Amino acid sequence: MEILYYLQGWLAEHPVTSSILEYLLWIIAIIVVISFLRRLLKRKLPDASVRYKAQKGVEILGYLMVILLSISYFTGNIQDFTLAIGLLTAGVTITLQELILSIAGSFYIFLVKVYQPGDRIELNGIKGDVIDIDSIYTTLMEIGEWVSSDNYSGRIVKISNAFVFKGPIYNYSQDFPFVWDEFNLPIKYGSDLELAKSLVVAIASETLSPYVAESVAQWEQVVKKYYIEDARVAPSLAITMTDNWAEFNLRYIVDYKKRRHTKNLLHEAIGAAIRKTEGKVSLASVTLEIVDLPTVRVGEGNPLS
Repeated sequence: MEILYYLQGWLAEHPVTSSILEYLLWIIAIIVVISFLRRLLKRKLPDASVRYKAQKGVEILGYLMVILLSISYFTGNIQDFTLAIGLLTAGVTITLQELILSIAGSFYIFLVKVYQPGDRIELNGIKGDVIDIDSIYTTLMEIGEWVSSDNYSGRIVKISNAFVFKGPIYNYSQDFPFVWDEFNLPIKYGSDLELAKSLVVAIASETLSPYVAESVAQWEQVVKKYYIEDARVAPSLAITMTDNWAEFNLRYIVDYKKRRHTKNLLHEAIGAAIRKTEGKVSLASVTLEIVDLPTVRVGEGNPLS
């Protein structure tokens, strides 16, 4: 008891030291509580992602409490404290702007329905299928990169939701889950161009008829919803006469997930139909024709001429 009385008297005689000790005790208490909460969350939350975010949130809260406690102890004035709180809030906003934008982006994605799981999008230059959306990240199954066409690369990519405010978002499936595609066929001069044209148009119409039928109704809804003119969804063929061949450009509409498969079907069917014409229609290729060669005479002791 005497020691306790002595400490109380000594602290009363040294108010600065007393204040510092009290400040340190509060800091220690905050650290102990934060450590306890982190261990508790680690045991209670089975999901690794949620556990990590919750622990980080508690850690940030602890830092804020320490900062506020420090300001209140060392200013001692409510007006200075209010100013410090304002400066602290501004500093936290600047420091955590990416996190704040990500959280705001998640609300924007869900409320405006920019995209949803299952959509194929391109965001921040990365294309893929959306497989998850949380409060901070959008997770994509990546498409492209070192593989051709619309095939999965096998990489899972996490993109900050903040990017919905920073650039364009390409959605391949929302409102109108079809895309236009095209390819060129070089037809050799001397072929029956009318026969070639009828073959390509017939095969395209037969192969693509399911997509055309489905896309017509959905395109009507797009025209009603947006300020956009009507467009042709049936396959179209344009012919361009080049120096080397007659170039057939086939343009058509297709399901956004079946672009590569559909192009393969068209190539196979058109190739088979051309072979059945027995030479009436032929595909062209790049060839070199030598028109004339200069005469070369080699004489003894004379240079080449």
